[in-house]
Parts: sequence; C-alpha cells; structure tokens
Amino acid sequence: MAGYTPGEQPRGDGIVKLNTNENPYPPSPRVLAAIEDVLHNDRLRKYPDPLGTHFRQTAGRILGVSPDSILIGNGSDDILTILTRAFVPEGGVVASPTPSYLLYKTLAEIQGARFEAVPFTADWALPRPWPFAKAHLTLVPNPNSPSGTLVPLKSLESLASELHGPLVIDEAYVDFAPWNALTLAKLPNVIVSRSFSKSYGLAGLRFGFAVAAPELAREFVKVKDSYNCDALSLAGATAALEDQEYFRATRGKIIATRQRLEKELAKLGFRVVPSHANFVWACRADRPVKPIFEELKRRNILVRYMDYGAHGDGLRISVGTDHEIDQLLAEMRNIV
Repeated sequence: MAGYTPGEQPRGDGIVKLNTNENPYPPSPRVLAAIEDVLHNDRLRKYPDPLGTHFRQTAGRILGVSPDSILIGNGSDDILTILTRAFVPEGGVVASPTPSYLLYKTLAEIQGARFEAVPFTADWALPRPWPFAKAHLTLVPNPNSPSGTLVPLKSLESLASELHGPLVIDEAYVDFAPWNALTLAKLPNVIVSRSFSKSYGLAGLRFGFAVAAPELAREFVKVKDSYNCDALSLAGATAALEDQEYFRATRGKIIATRQRLEKELAKLGFRVVPSHANFVWACRADRPVKPIFEELKRRNILVRYMDYGAHGDGLRISVGTDHEIDQLLAEMRNIV
C-alpha cells in the first residue's frame, strides 16, 4: 500500500506557507497560559485523564451536547482511525465521495478493507441514490477538501437514513462555514468529527474530538489508545475552546481574507469554487496550473497542486494573513 502523504513542511526561513491549511494566527493567549500551568504543576510525570473529562464538560457546555457523547482524539485523524477500527471488519467496505481527503483510503487499506470512491457531481453535490448504502463506514467531509464546498444539512440527513451503517461527517473546516451538522449527531448512526488544527490554531498540538450518541461513544473508548491525548493538548484545547471571543475574532479575519482572495484570483482568470473553509480551490481553463504551482514554489510560496482526473486539476490555496495573501497575489500577477 502507499501511505498517506502529508503536505510539504518546509524547513527554511522566508517561505510563505499556504499549502496545509493551518491557521495563520497564533492560538489564544489562554492556551499558552494553560500549558504553562501544566508545566509548573507536576503534571507531566503523571498520566493524563484518559477520557478528557474537563475538556468534555467544557465542550458539552459550549456546544450544547452531552459530555457523555464526546470522544477525544489525538487530532481528528486519530478519531477517524478509531472509527475505522470500531466499525470496519477485515474485508469490509469504506465509502466516501471523491475528490476528498486522501487519508480515508489509507485507513481502509490499513484495516484490510475495500475503499469505494463515489464521485461528487459536477456541482459538488452527493449523487443520489448513494451507491454503497451497505458500506460498513461512510465518510463525508463537510466542508470538503479540496473544493471547500458544503453539502446541505437535508442531504446529509437523507444520506444517514439511507445507509445501513454509520455515517461520519468530517467537520475539520466547519468553523469557517455558516452552519454545522451537530444536530445530526443525535441520530443513532451519525458521528461528527472536529479538529483544533484549523480554526483554533493548534495544528502542532494535535487534538480533535467526535460527537455521537453516548452509547456509541462508550464503545469507541474500547478501541482508542488508553492515553491518546496528553496533558498539554487537553489543557490547551480546553483553554482554546473557552476563549470564544478570540476564536470569533480570528475566524472573522480569515473569512474576510478568503473572500478577498477569491475575488482577486477571479480577476486573474482563475475559476474559484466558492469556499466555506480556510482555503480556496482555483482552476484555469486556458492553461495547466502545475507550472504556476512550480513557479510559486521557486519564488518561496507554497500552495498545494492536486490533479483529480475527471474533476480536473487545481491549486488549493490556504488563507494566510493579509500580508501573505498580498505576496501571493503579487507573484500570481507576475506569473499569469
């Protein structure tokens, strides 16, 4: 099998990094204070809370869900791994729309399962009827990567009712969207996963969680590593979630910059799919975009080039600071 290949992580200085959808702003100051408290209170020599009780209570209060419905993970990738282990037998079937997150296929292969990729329609909607209703696990990223598009809530609810197995709604980017699917996590076969890497600026800390019916969440605990989240990530994630004022401020800046980026790329001749994430998907009809990707890299600006066959190729560009986006656009004007 071919393992999942993460986006390039540069080691030099002076590089504008817009290829892995990190938050361009630092995390809340409360995060640093919470981590500092852990470092000075004799907690590193002790095992962390295996269930993340304080985080679950905080998240339950802020999100309006039961703490018993929350599962903690070492990033949302860990959550996806736990769910695949829990639901998919060897020789089973995992289904997901495509193009989307490439890790889904890797997780299926690790489990010895068959992966079925279901193409999005031309306008990035889910095909109806869904062709693999009997899959052991169905994963839908919402918003999707690389397109940044959002499947309507009614379509997700309809899909859940159609499936014979569980539906995972991967909401890694949902904090940049106008709505989310948390209400569907009350259904007996729906699990919603979230990440702190994007909207909370904690990609380096590794923390994520899932929301599901409490009876499901209890089963997932049997599958996860005993101490899958360390004391620093639990403290940092809890502090980040508590500082909703800071979260809303940085989220607002990213959305405003995203809208400006979309408009300016369109002026340069790119076809830009309206995004509900912290990145945009930009294509061209007049020329291939891979040479643009390569030339940007030569000029120390990293974006992600992806080729999806029938859905074409394009550049997935993370939303950076206004200064970083100004640099990107200036070089784009020179190149195109």
